[in-house]
Amino acid sequence: MKEYLLTSPTIDWEHPLILEMAKELACRSGARFGTARNCFEFVRDEIRHSVDFELGPVTCRASDVLETGTGFCFSKSHLLAALLRANGIPAGFRYQRLLLDAAEGRYCLHGLNSIYLDAYGWFRIDARGNKPGITAEFIPPQERLAYTPSAEGEWDLPENYPEPLPQVLALLNDHDTLAAVQQHLPDV
Repeated sequence: MKEYLLTSPTIDWEHPLILEMAKELACRSGARFGTARNCFEFVRDEIRHSVDFELGPVTCRASDVLETGTGFCFSKSHLLAALLRANGIPAGFRYQRLLLDAAEGRYCLHGLNSIYLDAYGWFRIDARGNKPGITAEFIPPQERLAYTPSAEGEWDLPENYPEPLPQVLALLNDHDTLAAVQQHLPDV
């Protein structure tokens, strides 16, 4: 479980901005459920999805996502993991393979989180951000994610990773525009 609480260059939960926000989002009673819900709702509702709002810069590191208030699904999952870990809640990374362009047969990964709460064990949450046609909620033990793989070739990757996938980090660190990221979205 320790590896799902660690800080890293990307999940930099010991950064002063992350610690300050994590403290602000912590449930006053100390309840992990309330703290986890507060962190989820903050990232889902207050951090703008880069594509939905056509916003840069391209962010990767959790503290940069918090500072700029924007990020792709992957970036938002990095911030959510950092806020949860700063509050002592184990958080991991999960991915879905989704159809991006049916005409071209192009697939890409979508990033989300897993968290561990004693009452529920591990479950997935998706702070991508709601919009018409996409609704993600924090209602454990039920999972209400932004996407449900249903097309041929789509699936939920079964692994629960303690760190983001290397191809996700490369995508966000090697490309500096919205268009470049969208052109190079990783697949498995």
